[in-house]
Amino acid sequence: MRIPAHSVCTAIRDDIVAGVYERGGRLTEELLARRYGVSRVPVREALRTLEAEGFVVTRRHAGACVAEPTEQEAADLLEMRTLLEPLGASRAAQRRTEAHLKVLRGLVRLGQERARRGNSEDLRSLGGWFHETLAQASGSPALTSMLTQLRHKIAWMYAVESPVNPVESWTEHGAIVDAVARGDGERARAITALHTERSLSVHRLRFGSGGDRAERVRNSQHPVNMPSLRH
Repeated sequence: MRIPAHSVCTAIRDDIVAGVYERGGRLTEELLARRYGVSRVPVREALRTLEAEGFVVTRRHAGACVAEPTEQEAADLLEMRTLLEPLGASRAAQRRTEAHLKVLRGLVRLGQERARRGNSEDLRSLGGWFHETLAQASGSPALTSMLTQLRHKIAWMYAVESPVNPVESWTEHGAIVDAVARGDGERARAITALHTERSLSVHRLRFGSGGDRAERVRNSQHPVNMPSLRH
């Protein structure tokens, strides 16, 4: 495999998320450089970035290794997401562009169509694209970057099942976009908070004995006072 040097970090991160490299496994510069067809310099830079992001740790006598997050660290990520995604939606209601709205509405139409057909694989990718676009619409590069990193790490630590009712999930997506289009930041925040909280139930930890950890995080959240989606 030969990839551009500036893409090495993305490639290694994607392979860590996909499980190509086991938790705790060594990441040697020489082998990574050979795998991705680059010199050791971009590999070294990528490992430093991934260490700052929490995917890699440097151990004495072992060098760079894939991180081994604890159950509590994994649970913290879900809780951070329940706080930051509503904030992003609220900001998007004030800062979104017509281009953002066009993409969001198109994704909602596709998502609702696929949900009725029961195509779970398409829904997973569409959902990721929806939340990425919503974050970008916040107009905050820092917040967008944090949410993107959270999604990567959550995908690494959790297996995500299909929602019990995908049609309802995409109805919530549509309600978020309606609120964002109207510039109603409080409603966008409230609907996104409910939507994010509900999504916790489909997350299953990939490691450790705490397979119900996401459920415990959900139960620890304060209840969301949610107005009806029908107005």
